[in-house]
Amino acid sequence: MSIISRGDCSSSADSFEKFLEGWVARQHTLLDELLKAQETHNNSLQESEIKDLIARTMAHFQEYYQEKSRVIRRNVFDVFSPTWLTSFEKALLWVAGFHPEAAFDLVISSVDDLTSDQSEKIGSLMGKTEIEEKLLEDNLSKIQESVAAPPLAELARREGKRQLVEGEIRQAEAVPIKLRADMESLVVDADSLRRRVVQELVEILCPLQNVRFLAAAAKAQLRIRASGMEREVEQLNANGP
Repeated sequence: MSIISRGDCSSSADSFEKFLEGWVARQHTLLDELLKAQETHNNSLQESEIKDLIARTMAHFQEYYQEKSRVIRRNVFDVFSPTWLTSFEKALLWVAGFHPEAAFDLVISSVDDLTSDQSEKIGSLMGKTEIEEKLLEDNLSKIQESVAAPPLAELARREGKRQLVEGEIRQAEAVPIKLRADMESLVVDADSLRRRVVQELVEILCPLQNVRFLAAAAKAQLRIRASGMEREVEQLNANGP
């Protein structure tokens, strides 16, 4: 039986929080480049430069999930009640991440020159995605029902409150191994769907359409984060010293 160090779990979350600070800063920089590309593509920006910007933006997107996968392997409960997100951001989570349908909403709102062929491909992808979303939601329900479990965010909070015994957590006090494994598999599958949807949308769109789509995605993510932080500041001020 494995024994999980509480210190390892804590350091995993702390490490991701530090990573996220730098990641968000790079997101701001990429957004500035994407917005500039929208303004200048008819003048001086070459198609090769646009494609390079798209590639760097997608690499940035993938970097997030590579780092998140390390957290999942160390303690999957961390991603269900992430200390690195605001309460507002947590309220919008779907299986420990963004809902895949949000990507389609962003394309529809930011790209107004889709061809009939592109619209057909996006519609087909949307249909397949909805089926996979339903399967993931069913799996989530089965995981909870199999152990009469409360919502996973609550399990995550309980996990963080377990007592240390000589610096370690006894396996008997931990969440059952099978439950943990099932949750890890669920999040990995959900993240795979999120990544795949964005990648396939990028492949359907042309370079200039991708600039608008990726700029809209970056703006939405940063706006949600900023709103969450503003709400927390307002709450602190309302509660007083």
